[in-house]
Amino acid sequence: MEDSAIIGLYNARDESALGETEAKYGAYCRSIALNLLGAREDAEECVNDALHALWRRIPPDAPKSLRAYLGRVVRNLAVSRYREKSAKKRGGSLELLLSELDECVPDGFDVEAEVERRALGESISRWLDTLPAPDRAAFVRRYWYGEGVSELAKRLGCRPEQLSQRLFRARRKLKAHLESEGAI
Repeated sequence: MEDSAIIGLYNARDESALGETEAKYGAYCRSIALNLLGAREDAEECVNDALHALWRRIPPDAPKSLRAYLGRVVRNLAVSRYREKSAKKRGGSLELLLSELDECVPDGFDVEAEVERRALGESISRWLDTLPAPDRAAFVRRYWYGEGVSELAKRLGCRPEQLSQRLFRARRKLKAHLESEGAI
């Protein structure tokens, strides 16, 4: 089923929208949550929470891309769940992943910073567009989908050390780009 038809089901408050969303994007959502949380049960709960959130948010929200919208909801829920669970115990893989980006992207946004957050997102998107396709894919897979360096290196046909260096250089370039645009 096309995304527009699924969104139409949400707008009509037809509960089959949830089943159609699960059928089309369930595996995609579970992979995002599982990469970030590392536990299948937590990933399933996160996906269920995301579907519930879609039910509450559509309408009034009208996403242009259901896949991207749902991916963002799942990722945000997974990060929140991870932070809740690791509040007492630090040092997990997601904590490492987020700390790698700390030097590039400021933390602690609040509601008043919504405009700046959007501008930051647009700036990062412009920067991503300047990267060669393999580097862009590696960056997004690592920092959006939370894929591990070893698995990602294997997928890209390089050694983990090489990929770590590429990601380090990319983060440095991102920081320089954001500074040049006055985003940080």
